[in-house]
Order: sequence, then structure tokens, then C-alpha cells
Amino acid sequence: MNFNGFLDNTSSGVDGAGASKLLSDVPYNNNNHHFSFSAVDTMLGTTTAITTPSLHSRTPNSRPFSSHGLSLGLHTNGEVLMESNVSRKKTSRGGGEDVTTESRSESDNAEALSGDDLDTSDDRPPFKKKKRYHRHTPKQIQDLESVFKECAHPDEKQRLDLSRRLNLDPRQVKFWFQNRRTQMKTQIERHENALLRQENDKLRAENMSVREAMRNPMCGNCGGPAVLADISIEEQHLRIENSRLKDELDRVCALTGKFLGRSNGSHYIPDSALVLGVGVGSAGCNGGVGGGGGFTLSSPRFEISNGTGSGLVTVNHHHQPPVSSVSDFDHRSRYLDLALAAMDELVKMAQTRDPLWVRSSDTGFDVLNREEYDTSFSRCVGPKPDGFVSEASKESGTVIINSLALVETLMDSERWAEMFPSMISRTSTTEIISSGMGGTRNGALHLMQAELQLLSPLVPVRQVSFLRFCKQHAEGVWAVVDVSIDSIREGSSSSCRRLPSGCLVQDMANGYSKVTWIEHTEYDENRIHRLYRPLLSCGLAFGAHRWMAALQRQCECLTILMSSTVSPSPSPTPINCNGRKSMLKLAKRMTENFCGGVCASSLQKWSKLNVGNVDEDVRIMTRKSVNIPGEPPGIVLNAATSVWMPVSPRRLFDFLGNEGLRSEWDILSNGGPMKEMAHIAKGHDHSNSVSLLRASAVSANQSSMLILQETSIDAAGAVVVYAPVDIPAMQAVMNGGDSAYVALLPSGFAILPNAQAGTQRCATEEGNGNGNGGMCMEEGGSLLTVAFQILVNSLPTAKLTVESVETVNNLISCTVQKIKAALHCDSN
Repeated sequence: MNFNGFLDNTSSGVDGAGASKLLSDVPYNNNNHHFSFSAVDTMLGTTTAITTPSLHSRTPNSRPFSSHGLSLGLHTNGEVLMESNVSRKKTSRGGGEDVTTESRSESDNAEALSGDDLDTSDDRPPFKKKKRYHRHTPKQIQDLESVFKECAHPDEKQRLDLSRRLNLDPRQVKFWFQNRRTQMKTQIERHENALLRQENDKLRAENMSVREAMRNPMCGNCGGPAVLADISIEEQHLRIENSRLKDELDRVCALTGKFLGRSNGSHYIPDSALVLGVGVGSAGCNGGVGGGGGFTLSSPRFEISNGTGSGLVTVNHHHQPPVSSVSDFDHRSRYLDLALAAMDELVKMAQTRDPLWVRSSDTGFDVLNREEYDTSFSRCVGPKPDGFVSEASKESGTVIINSLALVETLMDSERWAEMFPSMISRTSTTEIISSGMGGTRNGALHLMQAELQLLSPLVPVRQVSFLRFCKQHAEGVWAVVDVSIDSIREGSSSSCRRLPSGCLVQDMANGYSKVTWIEHTEYDENRIHRLYRPLLSCGLAFGAHRWMAALQRQCECLTILMSSTVSPSPSPTPINCNGRKSMLKLAKRMTENFCGGVCASSLQKWSKLNVGNVDEDVRIMTRKSVNIPGEPPGIVLNAATSVWMPVSPRRLFDFLGNEGLRSEWDILSNGGPMKEMAHIAKGHDHSNSVSLLRASAVSANQSSMLILQETSIDAAGAVVVYAPVDIPAMQAVMNGGDSAYVALLPSGFAILPNAQAGTQRCATEEGNGNGNGGMCMEEGGSLLTVAFQILVNSLPTAKLTVESVETVNNLISCTVQKIKAALHCDSN
């Protein structure tokens, strides 16, 4: 602080003059406990607070520090003593700023004096003798410093505790912390001023060197003085470079205007949130909308409002990969060009009907007219590779989710996989090229990769790398498009390519959304088993019909489970809210492990076994389970096969999911019916549920066994997954305990409609709701996949025997034969 304006020659008394002289002569030294005026009490160990009076409140005749509230004195032992009794009051400075000052009342001054000091006779000036404040002890200062390092602003409770512990008055503790903070602030300001001064000196030196260079230009070639001709040539080169950069700017602005849907009439310089589609955009966007409360199923990603009309909403999302920049500008612009071309193609395909899309008389689906497509669009992914076939489909429907929530789900790789658990084996966001603008997903462009699966060992997993681009076309109207990058990345090739595919989402008044889904892919048909080729070609395997059915079922499931307005389904055994959540998380993990085992996902390290006496359509795999939470240790054997069944998918699903008929095919049922102990519905169709079954004991000495089962069905397929579970572990889960360490190995069935029926009508009416089974699930034949995961040895180091493989193979064959016999399919 500067005290030149306060401690002047007008101050009366020896104390004031001496203090002024002392403060001007003593330098600041923290190590020797010399002081600045602002922190004098801190360094002396006293507990007074010093504040400066307002400069605007001084009058010409007023004398600063002349009141009894503040006095300085120089005592005989050389110590500077300060005394003030403080009361808080607020004054207003010239700028309207509120400041807090400390002043001491007259009554407090009286308390600080001895009995002689209270004598107010005229022959002795009042307050002549001042009370001498004692220093804090080194131990007290050490304890105060240690607390200050942890908390520079202790509350009243902390100050009281500290005063009792150090045998100090609470106000002493309070003022010590105030002065210590002032000292710390002063030190920081001095350090910052020193740094700024050094930077200023550096810039001044650079400025002087540049001015000197401008006065005496030198030739870059010979080092001699430059002449006018040389400067003119350099200026000419700069003009040429400036013209080239201007043309580049015009091209980028035109591209950016198209990217943002703006007109090309004027240049648009993109803001920092986009940076030409690359770079330092906001790393995370909260595109979701607020809604009511609810509970979380597996992670804080989905939430259902308690009211009506808002549908499914999202909470603020979790982790996103950092926004990275692509170094090559040409490479970056090619990404943008590809994404824009794919978006234009998707929107036109979604809004166009005849003659681009025609209704198939065999399946009832919209089929792409190839001739019309080749005439209307240019191939943005390059020519079709040899041996590849095309598959294109279109489906429309209403979904109980708003457009913002669906867009957020699709642009987040983890939430996208959770929305389609049976279709996506693995996915990740490789690079965020653009995260969108203005806190929304408009203009977001991600580079992603995914493994798409069909629940059968006869259909390999599709590994694709693609761009995902999101754009808002109008209020409440969004589009999200995917397109493979094989045409851009040199040396990149895969067995499947995604041509412009995605969805057009439009909000509806009741909280639902109308979704139009387009799937257009090219794949190597030679890698597909002949039994499944018709299913892929008609779009029932990876087409828009399956994506739409899975989206409708999952959104309905989330609505039922998370909305507090929907009462839970009646269960033989009452389950509280936490128990429902734990049981659902366990069933989710069970189904994910089942799907990964059927499709040999890369998340699970399976090794395929080639055994001579095993049928070629049966795939046997093995892996070691060591220290994996939720799995028993040892050697796990996985066997899966797919067969055709001459019964409808719905009839086959009802048979396999019926606990009363389970003994006709399940060897774990002990030959008798099973009893349902708990039931959690996941949709309006109670076939979509998680249940707990108990097998009947054969004898009194044999304990009963529990089986956790999840069943689900939609318009494109169905699954029945089950696993034996330990009784004490399930009791803990149903009471709300953690299900992560419940050991289980899943087995089950996947059912798909058969596309070989020829004239069957597989599609529901356009604009359908959330029906859980179209005509393709009620008629025709079925493709049934049977899979088992069995622990053949509890020692991970043990070797797998041929007898174990033959046992699992016989189990699959026996199960299939029992199902056929129960459904009277032996003659077919």
C-alpha cells in the first residue's frame, strides 16, 4: 500500500511521526519478519485488522488516523505495536462499490485499558497509555499457518475450534487470517508485476529491433542494403500469395456456407465452435432437454419424464473423446465434402417415394429401384467392389422419444450401443472432427467404427469405419447420416460398406417423434451362409426394418422402467426399486455376454476349435476366465448353431419362454415344470420381461435351483436368454445389492423370421406404432440359433479334452431334437 497520502507532517504526536518514519525506512523481508503495512499484525503475531479509510470521505480539515480507532506507536524495545477494536461497517466508494471496513468502538477501547486509563481528568490526555499486545507464540503461528495452507477462509465453526485449541480469542484468529490473506495477495501481485515488467521489456526490445530493421532494409540474398527494385519484387510476391489465399478463403467460405445451410451471397467466417469443421470446438454439447425425474437403469444417460408430452430425454452426458484436428487441410475438406454429399442423398431418399422406392409384393417392404437410384445420385463411396451385393431398405414409424434425445443418443457411441444392444457388438468414436455449434449437435461430424452383429454363428460380424454427420434442417427436424470412408482412406477395405444411411427425425406434438430410417449397404455375399442370404438381401437382418423395431422396443422399455407414473407389474415375490435396478443390470450383462458368445465378439477373446466329429454348422469356441468379475474361473466352452424350424417365430418364442413347458427341452428343469418367483415387465407386451424361475427338486435331499431369464420380442426377431444363478447371490440382488460380482454363464436362443417363404408379408403398415411383432413374426418359418456357455473345468490352466467338446455338441443336438419333437416338427 502507499501511505504517503496518510502519514504526513500534519499528524500530531510523537507516535504518528515515529511510525511514519519507521514504515518508510524498514524494507519488506518475509524471512526476517519485517513487514508491509497491510500485513503488520500477521508478521508480529498480533490479531488486529488494518483497513484504509475511504479517500472520498476526507475533508481538507480532517486528519487521517486521528481517531481512537487506529493508532501507531514506536515503543522502547523497537517493536511496532498496533491496536484497534473492530466492528464491521460498509461504506460506499466513488464507483458504487461496497467495501467492508473495520473500526473499533469507544466501549471496546475502554475495555482494552487499565483502571488508570479510565481516569478522564483534564490534566491528563485520554488514552495516553496504550495496552501492549503480546506476540503469538511460534507454536500458535505454526498451527495457524498449517490451517491457512488447507483453508484460507475458515468459517466461524473452524475459527472457534482453532481459538480453543490455541488459547486465543476468536477475533484474534479472525484478524490473523484476514491479514495473512492480505499479505498473500500482496506477494502474488508483486510477483505478477515482475513478470509483466519482464514481458514488457522484452516486447519493447523486439519493437526497437523491428523499427531498426525497417529503417535499414537488407537484401536476403547478398546481405547488402536493399534497393527499391528488390522491395517491389518482394511486394509482388506477397500480392500473388495474398491473391492465392483469398481464393482459398472464398472456397472454404463457400464450403462452410453449404455445410451450415447458409446462402453463398456473402462470406461467412465460422465461429470458434466450428473452426471450419475441425479443431477447438466445444468438447461436449448438451443437446438434451430437461424433463422430470426418474431413476437410472444402468448409467446416467437416459431419463424419462414423469409428466406427459416430453417423452424420452437425456441427461448431461458423460465422457467424450477430445476434439482433435486433422493436419491435412485437403483431407479435412474431403471429409466435409463426403459428409455433405451423404446428407443430401439421405434427405432426398427419405423424402422421395415413387419411383425411387417401390413396394415389394413378396415382403411388403419398400425396395430401392436401382435404375432410378443410379440416375438420380452419383456414388459418393466409389465403385462397387467385385463380389459385393447391395441391400437397401426404408422404414418409417413413431417412437416415444423426442428428436434432441435421439440425436444425442446417436452421436454418443456408448449410448448408441446401449440403444441397440443386440445389433451392436462394439463401437467407439475415433475422432471428433466437429462437435457442433452453439451447444447443439448441428454440424457435428464424428469418425466412428463399429461391429454390427446378427445373432447367428453363420453370419460374420460386420466391421465398418464411417463418418457420422448430424444436421438440423428445421425446428424439431434433424437428420443423422452414416457413410463409409473407404473411398477416402487409401488402403482401407472391408467386407461391408455403408452407403449414405441413417434417419430423419421430426418431433410430434405428443412427445413422440416420426422417424424415417434408411439403410443402404454393400457387402461380400460369399462370406454369408446360404441359409441366411435371403434374410440379408430382403433387409430383415441389417435393414431399416430391424433398426426401427429395435429402436421402438428399447424406447418403450426405457419408458416403462423409468417412468414413476407406470406402476410395476405384479410379481410373485415383491421387489423394491433398488432390487429391480440390480436385477435389470444383471439381466443386461447376461444378455450382452450371450450375444458376444454367439457372434464371437472381439470384446471376448474366443479361440475357435476345429473338431472332426462336430457338424460343420456347429461352432465350438473356448476361452480362459481368470479374475473376470461376474464369471466363474476356469475354462469356458461356447457352442452355437443355427437351424431352420417350420414354425412361426412367435409360436417358437412362446414355447421357449413358457416356464411350464420348459421341462420338454431343458435338462436343468429336472423333468418338471418351473415356477416363476419374480417378474419385471419391460414393455406393454409382458413377453418382454426379466423373470426369476425356480426348478422343482427331484428329491428332498436335492436343493432347488434358480434361473435368471430375459425374454424380448419385436417385429424383427426375438431372444430367450437364461443362466443358472446362486440362491444367496440372487437374494442379495433382489434386496438391492451389487450385481456386478454375481457369477453366471448365459445360454439361450435367438429367433429370426425366415425370408424363404416367398409370398409372406413381413412388414407392418407404414407409420406403425410400437407393435411387438409384424406379420413376419406370426407366419412362415423361423431361423433358430441355439447357444450354450458351459464351464468345463474350474482350473484355468487345465487342458480341454475331446470328451468335453463332444458333451457340449451332444447337448446342442439333443436340445434341438427335443424342441422339434415338442413342436411336432419331426416330419418336416
